[in-house]
Order: sequence, then C-alpha cells, then structure tokens
Amino acid sequence: MTELESEVLPLPPRYRFRDLLLGDQSFQSDDRVQVEFYVNENTFKERLKLFFIKNQRSSLRIRLFNFSLKLLTCLLYIVRVLLDNPEEGIGCWECEKQNYTAFNQSTNINWSHIFWVDRKTPLWAVQVSIALISFLETMLLIYLSYKGNIWEQIFRISFILEMINTVPFIITIFWPPLRNLFIPVFLNCWLAKYALENMINDLHRAIQRTQSAMFNQVLILICTLLCLVFTGTCGIQHLERAGEKLSLFKSFYFCIVTFSTVGYGDVTPKIWPSQLLVVIMICVALVVLPLQFEELVYLWMERQKSGGNYSRHRAQTEKHVVLCVSSLKIDLLMDFLNEFYAHPRLQDYYVVILCPTEMDIQVRRVLQIPLWSQRVIYLQGSALKDQDLMRAKMDNGEACFILSSRNEVDRTAADHQTILRAWAVKDFAPNCPLYVQILKPENKFHVKFADHVVCEEECKYAMLALNCVCPATSTLITLLVHTSRGQEGQESPEQWQRMYGRCSGNEVYHIRMGDSKFFMEYEGKSFTYAAFHAHKKYGVCLIGIRREENKSILLNPGPRHIMAASDTCFYINITKEENSAFIFKQEEKQKKKGFAGSYGGPSRLPVHSIIASMGTVAMDLQNTECRPANSSKLALPAENGSGTRRPSIAPVLELADTSSLLPCDLLSDQSEDEMTQSDEEGSAVVEYVKGYPPNSPYIGSSPTLCHLLPEKAPFCCLRLDKGCKHNSFEDAKAYGFKNKLIIVSAETAGNGLYNFIVPLRAYYRSRKELNPIVLLLDNKPEHHFLEAICCFPMVYYMEGTIDNLDSLLQCGIIYADNLVVVDKESTMSAEEDYMADAKTIVNVQTMFRLFPSLSIITELTHPSNMRFMQFRAKDSYSLALSKLEKRERENGSNLAFMFRLPFAAGRVFSISMLDTLLYQSFVKDYMITITRLLLGLDTTPGSGYLCAMKITEDDLWIRTYGRLFQKLCSSSAEIPIGIYRTESHMFATSEPHDIRAQSQISINVEDCEDTKDVKEHWGIKTSHHRNSCSSDQSEHPLLRRKSMQWARRLSRKGNKHSSKTAEWISQQRLSLYRRSERQELSELVKNRMKHLGLPTTGYDEMNDHQNTLSYVLINPPPDTRLELNDIVYLIRSDPLAHVANDGHSRKSSCSNKLGSGNPETRDETQL
Repeated sequence: MTELESEVLPLPPRYRFRDLLLGDQSFQSDDRVQVEFYVNENTFKERLKLFFIKNQRSSLRIRLFNFSLKLLTCLLYIVRVLLDNPEEGIGCWECEKQNYTAFNQSTNINWSHIFWVDRKTPLWAVQVSIALISFLETMLLIYLSYKGNIWEQIFRISFILEMINTVPFIITIFWPPLRNLFIPVFLNCWLAKYALENMINDLHRAIQRTQSAMFNQVLILICTLLCLVFTGTCGIQHLERAGEKLSLFKSFYFCIVTFSTVGYGDVTPKIWPSQLLVVIMICVALVVLPLQFEELVYLWMERQKSGGNYSRHRAQTEKHVVLCVSSLKIDLLMDFLNEFYAHPRLQDYYVVILCPTEMDIQVRRVLQIPLWSQRVIYLQGSALKDQDLMRAKMDNGEACFILSSRNEVDRTAADHQTILRAWAVKDFAPNCPLYVQILKPENKFHVKFADHVVCEEECKYAMLALNCVCPATSTLITLLVHTSRGQEGQESPEQWQRMYGRCSGNEVYHIRMGDSKFFMEYEGKSFTYAAFHAHKKYGVCLIGIRREENKSILLNPGPRHIMAASDTCFYINITKEENSAFIFKQEEKQKKKGFAGSYGGPSRLPVHSIIASMGTVAMDLQNTECRPANSSKLALPAENGSGTRRPSIAPVLELADTSSLLPCDLLSDQSEDEMTQSDEEGSAVVEYVKGYPPNSPYIGSSPTLCHLLPEKAPFCCLRLDKGCKHNSFEDAKAYGFKNKLIIVSAETAGNGLYNFIVPLRAYYRSRKELNPIVLLLDNKPEHHFLEAICCFPMVYYMEGTIDNLDSLLQCGIIYADNLVVVDKESTMSAEEDYMADAKTIVNVQTMFRLFPSLSIITELTHPSNMRFMQFRAKDSYSLALSKLEKRERENGSNLAFMFRLPFAAGRVFSISMLDTLLYQSFVKDYMITITRLLLGLDTTPGSGYLCAMKITEDDLWIRTYGRLFQKLCSSSAEIPIGIYRTESHMFATSEPHDIRAQSQISINVEDCEDTKDVKEHWGIKTSHHRNSCSSDQSEHPLLRRKSMQWARRLSRKGNKHSSKTAEWISQQRLSLYRRSERQELSELVKNRMKHLGLPTTGYDEMNDHQNTLSYVLINPPPDTRLELNDIVYLIRSDPLAHVANDGHSRKSSCSNKLGSGNPETRDETQL
C-alpha cells in the first residue's frame, strides 16, 4: 500500500479536502480524466453573445446605451435645425452657396433646399462618431444573432432604418462634399422606441419581476404617438424649406391639430412633397393606432376580468384582508361586506377578493356601487399560485378568509380544495392570520393550524339538536352573531315586531373588569351577584368570564367564582360599553352617599331608556332606593298584616357561603329517576352509565360526558323497523317510549350527524328528559358510524325518505314532537341556484299539511327561500310581513328576513346564516368559542351549558323578567339570557262585529297548555280581554252547512262595510275549506296506517298550531312581563364543577325552581 502511494502523484490541493471527507483511499490509484463542460461557450462568439444578448444585466446596459444614443441623435437633429439658416445660402460642403431667398418666389420646387442643409463641422463630427458606433454595434448584433438566413436579418425594418441613418455619415468621411447632405436622422426615434421596449423586458427579467402587459401596451402606444408626431413634425418642417418657411414649433402645432382631427387650417403645407408626407403619416396613423388601441382595449378587458394587482404601496400604507373563495355569489359577497364593514374600526380596511372564476354580472354591478368600488378589489386568480398571492399582497394582509363552496354536490372535494388553499396561504404568508371555513368535521384536523376554524356540519347538527330541546336556538344564535343596532321593526304597528326587532340588536361583547363601569364595582363579589346587579342596574347580561392566567372561557362559572379586576367579562348588550353614555338621575346624585351599597334592601327595577343612535347608547340609570309600599318588592315580603303575604325572592349573596346555592347534582338525580321509572314499569330497566363515547367517527371531536349504555347495542337492534333475535319490535309504538321522538331526516349518515346525538345525550340532561332519536336515512349507514352510535341509549335508524308516507309512519312520526329535515347534498346544486331547496320545501309543506301539530325544523340552502315555508297564498298577514321585509332591506338591514314567522319561531335554518360567525371572529376572537360552548360542541371544566325552562301558571307570581333573574341567581345560580314567547294569533284583517281594521288579533296567554289536549284553540283578544275558543264544527256537517248558509246571507247584505265584510267571509270560507281538506288528509293518513298494521289512536287530526306565532327576545329589559308558556333560555352552571365539595348536598331542587311564596317553597329556594 505504501508503494502504491509513493508511485501516485499527489492530487491538487482543491481535491484533498474532498477526499478527506469521503474517507476512501481506494480511488487514489484510479486513472483520472479531467472533463470540461460547456466548451462551446468558451469561444469568442459565445462569449460575445453571452455579454450582448443572454446575460440580462449586461444586455440591459447595452440596450440602455443604445437607447441613449438614439435619443442623442434626435436631439442633435433638433440642434442642427435650430442652427440652420437658409438665408446664408445652401449647397454642398466647400461649394458655392446659393441664396434661399432668390428662389422663394419661384413656382417650381427647388430640390436643392431639400437635399442640402447647413451642418456645422463640430456637429458633423459628433454625428459621424455616433453613426460609427451605431453601425458597428448593429453589425455585431447581426453577426451574433445570425442563424443561417442572412436575408431575414437584412430586411428587418430596424436594420434598414439603421443603415439609412449611419451609412451616409460614414460615406461623408471619405467624400467631404456630401457632409451637407440631408440625412433623415429623426427616424432614429423609431429605433429608440424599439430599444426602449427591449430594455423594459430586460429590466423586468433582471429584477425578477413579472411585468404588467397593460403597462407595456400603454408604453408602446405612447411611444408610437410620440414617434408619429416627431416624425411628422421634422419631415414637414424640412420639406417646407422648399415652400413656405415653417418653424419647428409651427410644424409641431400642425401635426397636433391634424392628428387630433381638429384641423383649424391656419397652418398648411404648400408643396406637394410635404402634402404627400402628411397623407402618408395619416395613413400610417390610421393603420398603426387602431391596432395599438385594440390591443390596449383587449388587455384592459382582460384586466377587468382578472382584477389586475393590488398596489404594493397601498398594501404597505393601508390595511386589507383577503377573501379566498371557489365561486363568488352575490349573497355570500353581501353577507361578508355588510358584516365586515358593520364594525366602525374596519371602515378603512380594503377587501381583496381572490377567486378563480370570472366575476359574474350581479357581482360586477354591486362592486360598481361607490360604497364598495373604493374598498373592494376583485382579483381573478388561484390561491395555489404564488403569483396570484403576490398580486393580492397576501404577505401584507391583516387576515385571510378561506370559504368553502357549500353548493357543491361533493362536499368532501370542496373541503380538499379549501385545505389546499389554506396550506398554500400558510406556506406563502406564514404570519397572516387564517380564518377557515370547513364543511366536513373529519377534515377539520387538516387545518387546525389556522387561527380560527368553523366546521359547518358540526355547528349545524348541534344547533338543530338544541332546537329540539331549547326551541329556536338557531334563531337565538343567528341573532347573536349578526351585527345589528336593534332598529329593525321599530316603525311597525305590531308590538311583538318592535320588541323582537329591538332585542335582536343584542350582541356579545367583552371588556376587562378593571376598566368597566358595568362590572368594576363588583370586584371581590360572586359571579351571580355581579350578573344580577349588572342586569338590574344597567340592563346588561353577564354570561361568562376568562381568567387572566387561564385562556379558557367559562360560561356562568357559578357563585363560587369571585370576580377579579383582571378578569375579562363577556356580556350581552345592545352595544358595547365603550359606546355607552351614562346619564344619572339628579335625585340619585343628591342621595348617592346615603344609599351606596344597599343592594340587599328593597329596590325598584329600573325602567331603562336605551337610545341607539350613531353607535352610542344612552342608559338612564334611575335611583335604586326604596319604592312606596304599594309597589313590588324583591327581597322582603309585605308586612301589612292583611293575612296574605306577597311572594318574596331571596337576595343574591355577594359571596357563596353554602352548597345549597348550587344546582342539583345531576349524578344523584339520574339514579333517582331510574329507580322511579323502574318502579313504575315494574320490570328491569337498563341502567345508563356516564362516560365518554368510546368511538368517535372522526379525528378532532371534543370529548363530552354522555349517557351511555353499559354494553354496546348490537347493530341489528339499532334498526327501528325490523325485529331481530334480541327484540321483535318493528315500529315506534311497540317500543313504548315514555318521551316523544325526535326524527332526523338526512341523506346519508355523515360524521356530522354524530354531533346531533351528543348534545341530546349529554350528562347534564336527566334521564326523564332523554328523547328517543330516530335517524331516517336515504342510504344505509356505514359500519363505522353504527360503531360510533351503538353506545348511546335510544338511538335508532331506518331507511326511508320524507316524501314517502309509509316511511314517516313507520318511524313513528305521530309520536314525535320534532322532525328535523337536513338539507341534502344531492339537491344543493341546481341549474337555477335558488331552486336547490325546491324538493325540500315541497316535502316539508306536505308534512305540514298532513301532520299540523308536528314541529318541523328545516334546513335550507338559501335563506331567502324561508318565505316559502308554511306558505299560505291568501294570507294577508304573510303579505304584510313580506312588505316589512322589503322595507327593512331597503333601509339597509342585515337581518331583513328576521320577521318571517318560520325563522322567528326557529322552524327554519340555513347554515349560511352562520357565515357571519367567522367574519365576526376577526373583531371578536372569542365568538367561535362562546358559540361552541353554547351549542355543547366543546365542554370546558367549570363552564355552564345552554338549557331552557317553561313558565307555568305556578310561576306567574314572579311577574317580571328582572324578578325571574333574581330568583334564578339566588336559588340555582342560573343566568337567563332570553325568552322564547309564543302567542296565539288570528291571521285575519277584521272581525264580524268589529269592523275596525286590525293588523293583529292576539292574546298574551295560550289556551292550549296541556300537551295531551287535542282540541284546537283560536285565541281572540276582544275588548273585554276574554279568550274564545272555536268549536269543532268541521266534525258536524249540519253545523258546517248552516254556517255556509249564514255566510251566503251575510254576503247578500249591502252595507257601507261590504268590502270588509266580504273579506271576512272569504276568511271564514277558507277556514271551512281547510277543515274539509284536513279531514281528507286525515283519512289518507289513517288508511295508510291501517295498511301498515299500525294503530291509528295516536293520530290527532285537529291539533293544529297554524294560528300561533313565536319569537325570541334576547336579553329583554328587566321590567318585561312574563307570560304563560314563555320559555326562558338559561345558562346553567356546570353540575360537575363542585361535585367533590358538595357531595353532602345532593338533593333534587331543579324540578321546582320557581315556587310560590309559601314558607315551604321558600325553604327550598332561599338561602
């Protein structure tokens, strides 16, 4: 080995370090051959080509030098014209000069004036030098770019012009008499134009930036115009030397007047050569300029389609957000713009829309409105291309919203596109906040890196589930996440519309407690104490807090939570505190010292005067001192010795000192419920256990403690309509359910349907409240979905559709309280966009006619189609609501559809209403978290949940919403946030005995209180406030015939109110017709039930709730009167938050929170 090493010559130094790294000495003995690559580039020609043509930077310098030479030659020509004096004589160089004036009067053209000029020797020397340089450069470039066809190079226009302007000067070096020969040097302007175009291209290549085609085309057009004017000016000035002497300025004036088609005629060419030149120039202009303009217009139209670029200077000085969508519809655009610009601090933001499709006509028309044209920029491009992201200046954006295309048939494919867009934006601009909308829950974990993510199916199914146990939850959440000032419906004559529209302006806001006038005085007090007194004094509803050291938001953490100055408070109010002005009463200022801190004593509820104007709310804070003895008292009973005591409510304590304050422990309640039910049935009942579902159908689902079966149910037992070896039940009646069913109609058993079951089986719902869930599916569910739901109690499925009456009857629709119709993916796309809901609407209308007592909750693709739900063609009240909606839309309301009865009652829902949730999170980053907590999608330890309670006759002693707030805070530490009110309503315009026109005939209290009552009640509010119930005349043909005869006689009477009486008669006839039609539908349903072998006793044909209207009041004023059958939305504290500390206090008091004023009840509710 040493001998070999001694024979081999050492490698050059540059190879030693490489061999040392390789560590292989075996190659040292190999024969090495050095190979040089790209040998052809080492030739002299290739090196010149690399310097002059290929290299961008050197080529740019060469072209810049060439451009400067051409401009210099044009400048020298102008200097020569200015120094030229024909009066001194003309002729060849060193020849005898002829006088110019001698031939001035001759009619013949003296061509010597055209061929010869007076060129000074220094000027000639400079022009010759420039000509030599240009000639040599041109020949060199011809040689370097030669590719075998020499004639192609020779006959190029640029080469011909170069030869015309350089070769004559070179000849004058060898033949001096020609030094005064006229040479059209001004034609170098065209060569300068050509050099400028090449220079711009090389410039963009050198700095690695894509040039704008529009910029290039505008530059070419401007250069063409300048060259035409300059050529015409110089040519006419020179030719007119033989005619009428024209200065350079007059020639320029003539060209401008001529090319602008003005043609004054004060300056005109006199000889035919100059006239011929004008003709030629006009012809050239007519050929060249239209082509240039056509190209420019084409590029302008293409730019209008693609949107151009967002200015980098504007991106650096102004703020903008980017909206990425697959296809932009006008509804989506207006929802985003109205919600985004509803916030005052976002008025100066720009919105850049990045969409791969061409802008449609409706969007283009809207973006031309001055309100949006100055702030919204549309760019046609893809988020997957860095060039398009660069055009949108994504790296400088304040946020990027990525929205999914929910109208696609394949929603999974739409999610995949959204995921790729999110990845592309994150890769291009990692510091840009991302707001992503995803459709399928199983795809959510792919975009978990985004700052805010809204999963559509998660929110949709959870909201539909809560609609079944807390009516109109969808309306409640929709109103909370929309920006409104509560001005909707304020001009309506209807009291419910004014109150409903006013309360719809409530939203969720946040403020640090130490900076808040609302909550600062409650530092060191319990949460429930602060919530009650803030609502009593200011009318704001405190719903949750967030500790400074803990980022989790807690809804109603309970009375054991002590408020700290560093806490962030979340509250519901008509506007945020920063926009509120506090106006104190004069008497309160005088007595403020004497009554400071006396919240526990007798007090009066303030009558809040809330005035929303220009974003500011003025709150009238009245005195909280004692009222006269004849007024209501919240804390102490009346001591009048009359023998009867007014019901009193315990005060809300500042600090919790006993466990009796907490809600009932649901863990113990469940066992009691199960034992009671077992005793009633007298047979063994499956004991439910509490735990986390063992199988989740997708990654990323939040774990929720639920009621579960001790053992998983076999898949065969999940089929409702078919028996198996474990049971022989084949219909809902055979199961003998104690509670009403909840039926869900869906196309497929998607993973999102799992979120419908979880909120209805959550641990905080007692077993008595659990409703059986039946999934009516078009397609058979997959194995993994059955594996996920088989652990839940009373969850079944069957295959069928809602347009099949047999399927509806078999799944137990006559035993159901709620039917949820989920929008089907296969119907989301239609040739006409708004026709996507056609099948769903017609099917729901059919079920509405067949089962009028059934509460049908429908999901629609387009919110505008909700006007067709429960459609009544001849209902004058619905027509009045339609006019109200149009008027509100004209006034600029974002919630014009809110007065539609199906939406106000929570019977219809569109997921597009929740798009504003993602938009609001840009300003309120907590809105998604609070919404998920309210819907039960997330469970935070110590955070409460949304539930509801119904006001019965025994609860009306409380009288007002403010007293109810105190009662709930003092007894069970629950926070009410709103009321769901149902009123009986007569959809008529007049009464037979009271001809005065009325837009509404209603009562405040429903007659139908018992759910087992099958009679239909028509509530009429008369002048004596009595409730009258119409008798069931449709069952007696004689009565119906007599009523028809009476209607005919009445119609024959001619009086001054004949028109109104006729209208009332038509209403009565329509009512009788409906009853007759209802009988036919009832017979149809009963016949089908008999054919299927189902009992017909459960079908109630006359239980019709078509004459009621319902609406939601969010955070109503404290003096709002409670009415019978009001449903109060509550945020109940977490029952497991203090189980360890309160094991000794487990007694059930939830079932009777609102007792009467007797001592026995007071012992249960007071502290």
